[in-house]
Amino acid sequence: MDFFKNSKYWFSSGYLFFFFITWSIWWSFYAIWLNNSLGLSGTQVGTIYSFNSFFSLFFMILYGYFQDRLGTKKNLVWMQSLILVLIAPFVIYVYEPLLLNHFYIGVVLGAIYLGAGFIAGAGFLEAFTEKLSRKYDFEFGKARMWGSLGYAVAALGAGVLMSINPHINFWIASATGIIFLLINVFFKVEVSKTEKKSALDISMKDIRFLFSNRVFWFLIIYLFGTVCIYTVYDQQLFPVYFVSLFSEGTNGNAIYGVLNSAQVFVEAIFLFLAPFIVNKIGIKQSLVLAGSIMAFRIIGSAMVTGGFGISFMKMLHAVELPILLIAVFKYIAVNFDVRLSATVYLIGFKVSSEIGVIVFSALVGWIYDQTSYETTFYILGSIVVLFVIFSVFALNNNNAEQGINEHEFAIADDSLGK
Repeated sequence: MDFFKNSKYWFSSGYLFFFFITWSIWWSFYAIWLNNSLGLSGTQVGTIYSFNSFFSLFFMILYGYFQDRLGTKKNLVWMQSLILVLIAPFVIYVYEPLLLNHFYIGVVLGAIYLGAGFIAGAGFLEAFTEKLSRKYDFEFGKARMWGSLGYAVAALGAGVLMSINPHINFWIASATGIIFLLINVFFKVEVSKTEKKSALDISMKDIRFLFSNRVFWFLIIYLFGTVCIYTVYDQQLFPVYFVSLFSEGTNGNAIYGVLNSAQVFVEAIFLFLAPFIVNKIGIKQSLVLAGSIMAFRIIGSAMVTGGFGISFMKMLHAVELPILLIAVFKYIAVNFDVRLSATVYLIGFKVSSEIGVIVFSALVGWIYDQTSYETTFYILGSIVVLFVIFSVFALNNNNAEQGINEHEFAIADDSLGK
């Protein structure tokens, strides 16, 4: 419990806590806002998600490479701070009017802003905090738990506020963005000459070598076929489908907000339990298990009826996500140069996932428009099953010879995620 006395741990946890509040207060209802509040079609919503993912790719690649070369310097965090503070003015006075009157201009500007600050920004902040955890000797998982708690706290009341006026959610996001900025002002990170030299020694040759590594590509294929499909389902389809099962949209919004909050609280608990599970059954087996839970949740959503059944499917996310994130970070730690942790995480995990969202979002929106939620869920779940089977044969099973140590790597969890 020494990490409780570590001021660097609390500052790092503060980053994650207030970032995820700033994001969750509106992002957890983003698809509902686009669909119900703005009246956009399923195809339009899919197009927005595709553009968001497309532009976030560039920021993920840049964030990964430059943060690895910066080490633990805060240059990129300052930029992210300003984006968080200005989220309400941007959405209310720029993004929303453009989506309603000049759709594609709004889509592009929104994709740049949201991609830099939130979609790519979430992965960047996790990668940056992971570097801090190794530098200042605390476990990343225990810091990342505060991100989940922040997401849960915000989601708890987000549904009610969204039903009153979505603009309230965005103004609260800007307010918590100010707190994030203040944390960055007071958080002093010491960067030694040795750290600077080690970070600057990273070159494009190291990146090219990474892209020639078969292990890297097999990991990308697994993530592309599981996480990206699951992300489209979880962000684009599930919230709207969930609300549609209730007689009145307002009640559905409130119930979804409470359930989303409960799910993330349980997720925080599993951030402590999942390392034990991963170490017990192995990294590869944990990745297979996480993919299997994803497939079960997607297909199961098409089979259950009523509020209780669909709520149970929602809660499975609290089990799957911690296992996936811990297993992915440990898979990266045992297979790649730790100096490239931000690059491997952002490109290998986040970029591959977002490419999948680009490819599938508009298509999934079209399938839903032409068929039904249930049919779409069956199709997506079947795709995930195929890639889970692929992972059984393709991923490295190198747990024993690497001698994984949970505290040494200290880079366990997530995402998305949200």
